[in-house]
Amino acid sequence: METVKIGENIKKLRELKKITREHMAAELDLSLSGYGKIERDEVDLSISRIYRIAEIIGVDVSQILHFDTSQLFNISNHGNVVQSIGANAKAENMHFHADNYMEKYIKILEAEVERLKAEAGRK
Repeated sequence: METVKIGENIKKLRELKKITREHMAAELDLSLSGYGKIERDEVDLSISRIYRIAEIIGVDVSQILHFDTSQLFNISNHGNVVQSIGANAKAENMHFHADNYMEKYIKILEAEVERLKAEAGRK
């Protein structure tokens, strides 16, 4: 069974929501280095702390526990975002025929996230 990287998931979601580490640390009454340990998975988090982090980021706890970049976008052949997938989408419902295809798909998604961040930054 694969270990869930909660800290990595928190970091990805925080970045997508454009929330700073400083803001998270302040909201959690932690030092910046203390908060950094959370994102680096160097500390075990209590259930109540995970719920508080989810509240600050504005996501459901299940998104922190089961975050998967492949759930963010459904990409057409041209690489355009055509449909946002709901938060409760399950990775099991997405069938990839080869690991190589999955790696390419993730790279496309990551590039699209960066493009959207840059576009949002211009507004």
